[in-house]
Amino acid sequence: MASTGHEKRAKNSEQDGIVADARQYLRTLPANEATRAALAEGEAILEIVQSLALSTELQATILVYPLLRDALAGIPNLDGTPIEALQDPADQLVQLGRFALADDWQPGEALASQQSETLRKMLLSVASDPRLILIRIAEQLQKIRRAKSATAEEQHRLAIETREIYAPLANRLGVWQLKWELEDLSFRYLEPSQYRFIAKALKEKRKEREEFIEEICSILRSELESEGIKAEINGRPKHIYSIWRKMRRKDGGIEQIFDVRAVRVFVDDVAKCYAALGVVHKLWAYLPGEFDDYIANPKENDYKSLHTAVIGPNGKTLEVQIRTHDMHHHAELGVAAHWRYKEGSGTGAAFDRKIQFLRQLLDPSNKDSDLLEQIRDDVLDDRVYALSPKGDVVELIANATPLDFAYHVHTQVGHRCRGAKVNGRIVPLTYKIKNGDKIEIITGKHAQPSRDWLNPQLGYLAASRSRTKLRNWFRQQDKEQNQKQGREILDRELSRLNAKDIPLDDIARTMNAGDTESLCVALGTGDITSAAIARAVQIRRPKEPVDAFRKPARTRKTSSGAKQIIVQGVGDLLCNFARCCRPVPPENIAGYITRMRGVSIHREDCGNFLHLNASSPERVIEVSWGTPSDASYPADLTIEAYDRHGLLRDISNVLAEENVAVNALRTKSDKKRMEASMDLSVLVSDLPALSRVISRLEQLPNVMSVRRRV
Repeated sequence: MASTGHEKRAKNSEQDGIVADARQYLRTLPANEATRAALAEGEAILEIVQSLALSTELQATILVYPLLRDALAGIPNLDGTPIEALQDPADQLVQLGRFALADDWQPGEALASQQSETLRKMLLSVASDPRLILIRIAEQLQKIRRAKSATAEEQHRLAIETREIYAPLANRLGVWQLKWELEDLSFRYLEPSQYRFIAKALKEKRKEREEFIEEICSILRSELESEGIKAEINGRPKHIYSIWRKMRRKDGGIEQIFDVRAVRVFVDDVAKCYAALGVVHKLWAYLPGEFDDYIANPKENDYKSLHTAVIGPNGKTLEVQIRTHDMHHHAELGVAAHWRYKEGSGTGAAFDRKIQFLRQLLDPSNKDSDLLEQIRDDVLDDRVYALSPKGDVVELIANATPLDFAYHVHTQVGHRCRGAKVNGRIVPLTYKIKNGDKIEIITGKHAQPSRDWLNPQLGYLAASRSRTKLRNWFRQQDKEQNQKQGREILDRELSRLNAKDIPLDDIARTMNAGDTESLCVALGTGDITSAAIARAVQIRRPKEPVDAFRKPARTRKTSSGAKQIIVQGVGDLLCNFARCCRPVPPENIAGYITRMRGVSIHREDCGNFLHLNASSPERVIEVSWGTPSDASYPADLTIEAYDRHGLLRDISNVLAEENVAVNALRTKSDKKRMEASMDLSVLVSDLPALSRVISRLEQLPNVMSVRRRV
């Protein structure tokens, strides 16, 4: 008995190494109805993608994916199996398979266009190998093929998902052989009466239309060769959903649709385009009013081609498109990409470029092994495009700053950067560049980069390449100088947090720096940022007060201003933070029962508290921090600055951006010295938050110092 096409394909695939290993492993799994269904689904999806030239590893992944997705046959993962190399791509497919309609979606409710676009972008961004998206599209096609036996509600839901997400995605990636079937099947379930009407009006099946196209291509190819015109010809019958859309756009019947059957002719140059047009019109009579010359009059998106409609053999209408190979490449991969004007929606330049690279990757003739790495590292991250003073376009990652721009231009330009102008106006180096901004870098004579630039919380640099260049510069400086500067950073941070009671070696070990000397060198070179010190301090703070202040008693939570404190050993007493030390989590704290103001909460090392403890130890009680996520605590800051107009506004903006509330503010000005001193009482969540606020305030123009007041 002759083998079927499926059996031949399976036999050939057995020779493909890991595909054979996958099939062999799957045969060893327990056989039951669910397992057999999953295996059959894997084979069906593999059948769909056979023409897409996927690697054998991805083909094998398709076979095992349904089992992992549905957690069947007791396979938690593939580790330790002969096909464990398939674990990562299979996990990616499982992740892609989680994207679906929102849980609150109701039958008859279409997705908002913005939501659909977001889902499509997510699909493109999550896969480490974009070719996995093709498999996800093929899986969706297999799902909707099997939907005949599903309930009407399930069919409707699946069709909406297919029409809104997967068909447009296949269209953008140029996977036409999947795109048309996705659209037709979703249209069949969403508009069944319209589908049947158009199918009946065509009076022929798709296979018959495909045979007609093959006949047209053969006739046209032979005639062009006789005229000495070298051409590539392909064709496609217009699918039902596309016919319906065009009928709606033209507001007419199917008799007004002349491209139900269409062919494309590709030639080498413009002259041959018009020569080929003459051959077409000599063969068949053209329909008046159905000729468009988009070469002489390109569309707004610079799309170029000749379109004509003719009456072909047997009186059937036919559309012929004629263009050069360059025009076709531009139409498919350039600014005038087909999906742009078909879908009627614009997207950012970065997403356009992503689609272009994905299409190139999906080209079976592409053998560039580095292209995938380029897509992973660069293309799948959104971009912004800025202009140099000379008008050159510079591509940067999203959220790039003028400092990133400077390092992109040249490493030394970055090192010598002192300021920047955007569109002629001076901006801070933390400014987020927008598309079309014209950037001018102000440089000094010598390289004097700041270690603050490496602090991610301050937002000076967004690009990892920029930070690497900066770190390399600091590494090249003298080790002794790095250690000295690092020690200054450490002392400054501990001083402004008032956290000098913690041994430095303990902080160094917490930060995996070994000892204090190594920590200072790492801070000096920029390998460790000052922002990490506050986190280390928080970790090293003991979570409980020392034994000298513990007394057995019951526990209750207060309900007043200090509601984030758990007070032990008291009745219904009011709690207040002591103004002398203003403790902040996770600093060690203790309570002292006052005569008039309830329980006063002090830092354990507060001088006032130590004096009170020595004189009246019976009033000392044990307290500890509560754990609510929305907790906030008062802290006092002192700001020294050169007085200027707008200083208070800038300080207020920083506090507002950090969601820090101000309880009190007192300002003193020295008119002769043009200096201002501000005392602030603010509410913060913890020490790292306080450190971040202090760092941002220190970056403001004219601010000389910011320190915590105790």
